[in-house]
Amino acid sequence: MKKNIMIIILAAVVVGTACQSQNKAAMTYNGKEVGVYTLQNKNGMIVRITNFGGRIVSLIVPDENGEMQDVVLGFDSIPDYYPENHSSDFGAAIGRYANRLRNGQITVDGKVIQLPRNNGPHCLHGGPTGWQYQVYDVESVSDSQLVLALTSPDGDNNFPGTVNARVTYTLTDCNELEIHYEATTDKTTVINMTNHAYFNLNGDGRTTILNHLLTLNADRYTPIDSTYIPLGELLPVEGTPMDFRKAKAVGTDILADFEQLRNGNGYDHNWVLNTQGDSTQVCARLESPTTGIVLEVFTTEPGIQVYTGNFLDGTVKGKGGVAYPQRSAICLETQKYPDSPNNHWAESNAYLKPGEKYNSWTKFKFSVGK
Repeated sequence: MKKNIMIIILAAVVVGTACQSQNKAAMTYNGKEVGVYTLQNKNGMIVRITNFGGRIVSLIVPDENGEMQDVVLGFDSIPDYYPENHSSDFGAAIGRYANRLRNGQITVDGKVIQLPRNNGPHCLHGGPTGWQYQVYDVESVSDSQLVLALTSPDGDNNFPGTVNARVTYTLTDCNELEIHYEATTDKTTVINMTNHAYFNLNGDGRTTILNHLLTLNADRYTPIDSTYIPLGELLPVEGTPMDFRKAKAVGTDILADFEQLRNGNGYDHNWVLNTQGDSTQVCARLESPTTGIVLEVFTTEPGIQVYTGNFLDGTVKGKGGVAYPQRSAICLETQKYPDSPNNHWAESNAYLKPGEKYNSWTKFKFSVGK
């Protein structure tokens, strides 16, 4: 295996399946060096990650015929990920707080703090300059592991406390991509980190994921209002289109006459995982009948957000110039429940205090169906 070195993008160097060469010329964003790092295992699985936003830019796995497929959406060049070109979350390491916070507010030590409102009346994914738009420092890199670090200063998007965060990507020879999130703070704050990969196991962003078979190890979910904020309840999935306890095509009920699907414009909800932090249990399983590729998700987190690419509309052109249509991807975001600081769910504490360490772990395991 070739020694892992950094690819630095000059203009439009392809980072998808066709990328074979590595360019050493330097590029910076806001004064910090940006590159792409390649992890590869003995089976030929390849994961390419940029330190701009900690984004997974390609994830290449074998299908049932042994052909390699890139199963995440994204762009052909790193500048396409910059917010001035595309405001997107493709593949990003999200922080400080993934998902939405009601009215852009949190209460810390009895004080109400107003955050930016970048999603209607709410704060989404850490605000308009969240970590998906920051350049992470590269702490270490090898053929199988990349460690990225970020210091978020006190007052970053008005969140309190200086937070030192780390994201470690590890590729195993079992075709598993493990992501370990860590953080510390010098003031009480909130933290909820995740990855926002847009999966299409068909390996083709021109197709939808409506044929994908989804299984969720969850008896309950958190219903939302029309602005995507949880109502504060944990409702049973039984007898509703939200029931994925047995494998079901994503498209089976997505157009059902059901208030939650209208509120979410499809699926854009958090499921309450039965796994309760047990990372040895599968919390979600996704399979493409087209390629036979199977994705299993494991996590220490209490919830998972399933988003079915409802706001993709064909206007964004991604890898190879493909215009991504509605529902051409599905996101499986392991997380604390949305708006947890304002709901005080015991199983989803999102506060981090000085002296404590935030630890979150998720594994994406790839295989082919039997």
